[in-house]
Amino acid sequence: MPELPEAETIARSLSPHLVGRRIEAAAYPGQRVLRGKPAPDISGRQFVSIERFGKQLLLRLDGDTLILVKLGMTGALLLDAAPDAYTRAGFTLDSGSRLLFRDTRQFGSLNFLAGEPTGLGPDPFELSAAAFAQRLRAKQTRLKVTLLNQQFLRGLGNIYVDEALHRAGLHPLARASRLTAGRAEALHTAIVELLTHAIAERGSSISDYVDGSGARGNFQNFHRVYGREGQPCLHCGEPIVRLVVAQRGTHYCPACQTR
Repeated sequence: MPELPEAETIARSLSPHLVGRRIEAAAYPGQRVLRGKPAPDISGRQFVSIERFGKQLLLRLDGDTLILVKLGMTGALLLDAAPDAYTRAGFTLDSGSRLLFRDTRQFGSLNFLAGEPTGLGPDPFELSAAAFAQRLRAKQTRLKVTLLNQQFLRGLGNIYVDEALHRAGLHPLARASRLTAGRAEALHTAIVELLTHAIAERGSSISDYVDGSGARGNFQNFHRVYGREGQPCLHCGEPIVRLVVAQRGTHYCPACQTR
């Protein structure tokens, strides 16, 4: 499932081609993508910006129209791709280009909003280390569960939680509220540095993820623990262990990551 770095990469890849363009027509061949809600007529509306909101994408149109794109597990926004059986929505632009939403498993959706999206926690890049530590102290849940919670912090998913915890030397089952100030700060630093690096490498392409032009990311080549069960830790050589936390496969080094 695309996470924050992938959503940021998609937004950056599409923005130069969409901002300032007008929508001539919109079609929704896969009505399920609208989740039973009617779509407004957006013909003639202009793209104002393409932004990331956590793991999601926010398409801003003039006239205060917002489209929140939830990518789900296999969703992709693609410019000038050929339509196929998995195309769930399409927007024809005045430039002659076409923006498609393709989603094989149909967990993604398009949501037309009347105002700013709500209900999620702060963005990792907007939260200070002190505020992050304060939020952790209020959580009695395990670190893996806490960081996956989008109401706690938006944008992190299975890949980047595992990678951040390894970089910070923290066990996924450690209690969030019990972290010392120093370890909380180390985790905050690890998250910010990890996400910055992953964005620079255009995200992690493990299965379906591609950017708006169909190009794959490169950060999977820098994973230290995720998907590396049984392989040696790149830091200490101990085999990476996999366990299940909150129904998610979780990868960590038992020597480097302590409670």
